[in-house]
Amino acid sequence: MSDYPNDPARPEDEPAPTPAPAPAPSLAPAAARAAQPGLAPGWEKDTLEKLLFATLEEQRKARRWRTFVRLAWLTFFAVLLWNVSFRGPSAAKTTAHTAVIEIKGEISSDSTAGAENVVSAAKAAFEDPGAQAIVLLINSPGGSPVQAGIINDELKRLRGIYKKPVYAVVEESCASAAYYIAAVTDRIFVDKASIVGSIGVLMDGFGFVGLMEKLGVERRLMTAGENKGFLDPFSPQSDKQREHAQAMLNVVHKQFIDVVKAGRGKKLKETPELFSGLFWTGQQAVEMGLADQLGNLEFVAREIVKAEELVDYTRRENVAERLAKRFGASIGEGAVRALRAVSIR
Repeated sequence: MSDYPNDPARPEDEPAPTPAPAPAPSLAPAAARAAQPGLAPGWEKDTLEKLLFATLEEQRKARRWRTFVRLAWLTFFAVLLWNVSFRGPSAAKTTAHTAVIEIKGEISSDSTAGAENVVSAAKAAFEDPGAQAIVLLINSPGGSPVQAGIINDELKRLRGIYKKPVYAVVEESCASAAYYIAAVTDRIFVDKASIVGSIGVLMDGFGFVGLMEKLGVERRLMTAGENKGFLDPFSPQSDKQREHAQAMLNVVHKQFIDVVKAGRGKKLKETPELFSGLFWTGQQAVEMGLADQLGNLEFVAREIVKAEELVDYTRRENVAERLAKRFGASIGEGAVRALRAVSIR
């Protein structure tokens, strides 16, 4: 009788088949990767951090390089423009010539007609053996008596050292501080319609005290010293303060008059109006002794100096200086920021 009633075709002596083992459950993707040799848990985060830091470092290096290149080009162009655009005699002239120094516009410390520029140009002209004379080509309404005084004194000193004549040629105007400078020259040449004179000193300003009272505005000015704010336009001016200011102006005016008298000497035909601050035409100035004769730059070089070649010694702002003034603040700020960024990292 068979032991397998449900399988009558099976022989009685055949062993029972062994059942197939169940397939092992598959590992989860993360667990499988973790089980791989050499990859510790959290390796993705470490890899991303390393990649991020590498990228940041590359960006820092690129910024540093760009900053260096920009500063190098900026320096190169600044030096190039400085050398190319310098407006003065490129080299000492050995041939005989008339040296020209322009004094144009307001005479102030920050203008081309300031003492620094004019005195520097005058030194170069006096030291040049080819310069037979120095001509100041003047077209100025005046300006600072201090700057004019420095120029006057230096011209007098240099003329005494080098024994070269100095002439003034007036174009449209030679007034106030400009005439202060012209007075030191050996001769003054003008056009018949030039404006000459204005030998005086002024101090101007505004007063808004009455207007502030009408508007109901109170001025709150605190000073240490009762006269510290006497030029404040929003505060009343006392008689004592006004007298003090007038005394100062009188002193400077007396200095101006002494310079004119020392320079012009007996040529002056003094009248009550001569030092009153009035100005005259060039033709009237010749008649009054404020100028010597009519004549322009070419006439002086040809007929007086006897050296028709003109060499301009004027110190002017070059392209680099103009760019520096116009863009200097922004460029400087950008450069400081760039250098600071480089130094921090």
